[in-house]
Amino acid sequence: MSDGELFELVHRVDHRIRRGYRERLEPLGVNPGQSRALRALVSAGEPLRMARLAELLGIVPRSLTSVVDALETSGLVARTVDPTNRRSTLVSVTPAGLAVHERARVARREAAAEVFSVLSDEQRRQLSDLLRLLDG
Repeated sequence: MSDGELFELVHRVDHRIRRGYRERLEPLGVNPGQSRALRALVSAGEPLRMARLAELLGIVPRSLTSVVDALETSGLVARTVDPTNRRSTLVSVTPAGLAVHERARVARREAAAEVFSVLSDEQRRQLSDLLRLLDG
């Protein structure tokens, strides 16, 4: 198999996973980018400055603004002024955001299970080892 064929195959599998995840998120009213932002906020365990959240997500702060705007409009996050630096804004997850985060976590797991269910435990370990090697 050529590198080009391998690339195309990995791309198609990635597309299937992402499509399944996106479809499962739609009823929750969030997209994958918004779900990632919720996941980062929940993982942090505390409100984050917008700049720090953008850094964690690997996006520019300007791009994060629309993500946070949509999450705030949906009542999933709240913005407050950072008491230690009045020029900074803190973003925190609301109780509704925690609930959506948990449902999105399940949706992510289901999307992956749908694709990887054809693999045995040994094949999953092999794939995991190979992907870690490529990611390394």
